Amino acid sequence: MHEQPSWPAGYTGRAATHEDVPAIHRLVAECERALYGRVETDPDVIAAELARPGLDPARDTMLGYGPSGELAARAWVNRRSAVDVHPDHRGRGLGGALLDWTERCARHSGTPRLVQTVPGADQAANALIRSRGFAPKVTAWLLAIELAEEPQLPEPPAGITVRPFAPGDGVAVHHMVEDAFDEWQQRRKPYGEWVRLTIDRARFVPAMSPVAFAGDELVGAVLSLDDPAAGMGYVERVAVRRDHRDRGIARLLLRYAFRGFHQAGRRGCTLWTHSDTRALGLYERVGMSVRRSSTVYQKELSAL
Repeated sequence: MHEQPSWPAGYTGRAATHEDVPAIHRLVAECERALYGRVETDPDVIAAELARPGLDPARDTMLGYGPSGELAARAWVNRRSAVDVHPDHRGRGLGGALLDWTERCARHSGTPRLVQTVPGADQAANALIRSRGFAPKVTAWLLAIELAEEPQLPEPPAGITVRPFAPGDGVAVHHMVEDAFDEWQQRRKPYGEWVRLTIDRARFVPAMSPVAFAGDELVGAVLSLDDPAAGMGYVERVAVRRDHRDRGIARLLLRYAFRGFHQAGRRGCTLWTHSDTRALGLYERVGMSVRRSSTVYQKELSAL
């Protein structure tokens, strides 16, 4: 187990366990309410973070507790890193202590670089991470579309058929999506990790997750999540096989998903993309617009 962070006076810490998922989710939810006015992360994502391949919770996670025993902050590090500080505990040095801790952990493990995403609206967090020598790598955008009227479906490209995601599609969709993302992602997600982040989530909706075929071959997929409390849909993954791009398949699949959400009574749909994917123009052409941005920072490391 790595050393403790340099906690501010009155704060203590310990590693996280899977039993801490509900408490960590409540912390992250409070951070999101303060920044966005709504909760965007579900407990499945927190559980998936703790189950990342290669991440040892006893070594690679840290929970910070305040003077009264309340959960005040959390961090994890495994090539990427995340740091969250409860709004009631900001301005006391917790973020800096945990950011420095993630870097020390990464150096000890021989990680060549560390990556962290910071919301554009969080000016203090952006200033902090830049002060530690992190440099902007890519820009990520949250896009949204209003669904006041039922979206119209374009004509499918010649030879392309579309149907909803069905049981048994997981392995083929995983393989196709990871192939499509190989152009820019740092690593392929193994099937178990990918499943936890997509089709095994409680909010996954097969009916709004269309898949496209050319004959019997899977060539495209959109995987969607539902958020009934917010009255919104969310597109988690968009992928088209390389040899079938620029045919309108992604546009068709997105329209299928949007129509499904509209018919289910959702008033809009959102998704995230970033500059490495070069897909911003596609989403704008189907009627989406940028709502906010985040910056993905990277720092090159040398082992201790």
